Amino acid sequence: MLETSARLLRLLSLLQSRRDWSGPDLAERLDVTARTVRRDVDRLRTLGYPVHAAPGTAGGYRLGAGAALPPLLLDDEEAVAVALCLRTGVGGTVAGIEEVSLRALSKLEQVLPSRLRHRVQAMQAITVHAPPPGRATVGQDVLTVIGAACRDRERLRFDYSDHSGASSRRTVEPYRLVNHGRRWYLLAWDTGREDWRTFRVDRIDPKSPTGPRFAPREPPEDAAAYVAKGVTTRAYRYQARVTLHMSAEAVADFGWTGFGTIEAIDDRTCELRTGAESLDGLTVFIALLGAEFEVHEPPELAEQLRVVAARLLRAADRTPTALSD
Repeated sequence: MLETSARLLRLLSLLQSRRDWSGPDLAERLDVTARTVRRDVDRLRTLGYPVHAAPGTAGGYRLGAGAALPPLLLDDEEAVAVALCLRTGVGGTVAGIEEVSLRALSKLEQVLPSRLRHRVQAMQAITVHAPPPGRATVGQDVLTVIGAACRDRERLRFDYSDHSGASSRRTVEPYRLVNHGRRWYLLAWDTGREDWRTFRVDRIDPKSPTGPRFAPREPPEDAAAYVAKGVTTRAYRYQARVTLHMSAEAVADFGWTGFGTIEAIDDRTCELRTGAESLDGLTVFIALLGAEFEVHEPPELAEQLRVVAARLLRAADRTPTALSD
């Protein structure tokens, strides 16, 4: 059985790891009685941790928010991960996050054990972060509101501007925030359209208050995969399915994954799904991958390949094979 101080740290770690715990579950994890759990919860409250309790068979314990932020308990890997994420400033996609990240990082590094501080500093010393051009940033307050609504399963109302600038009022059941291709997206069930929709967060203007709460729906697939398909394929006039004679890893190394979805077929081939507003755009994009390929969809793309190929051959015939000095 753990000593009291060690048991309190273990109890705090459990309460921080998930939203709700029942008394019997905590007692089993700590190898103590339910009465001991109640006493330890009281000790945490005296230390400033707001632990809420609900009575009855369906009751349990939850670590709530207090007037001040109490100390957090992180294991070694969690501490290193948090420090590295703070150093990168969430990739520069959140407006004003860099300065706040540095303030939080300075506080964290003061209390990191030397072995962990050296790991973080070593990674930082050899890593260069190049902010992507044309990045779309979003406000911290917007991400916070949307993230809280996803977590608490509360309906969200917002004004949304589409790609043409037209504005509409939406009411959604938010599911997940996804960061893809330098932008933040919200995957949500649109109650007005009665379907899943993907929204660019930088075009969202949230309204308050949020609510009411809703029962979660079964998402169509993995949130990241659904958003990736939506922003690289479904949103465009022409949607292509192509077999590339190149491994999925090699395609990813080119950095093209932000413009389509890749699925490995075997070690040497993969399937690319992508989209574009024009057949010329699709043709050029696929050709630039530098691999042999076969087009499965759409049928118009095969004919466009012949047109572009003939155009390139004519240009090659008109171009001198050698330039004079």
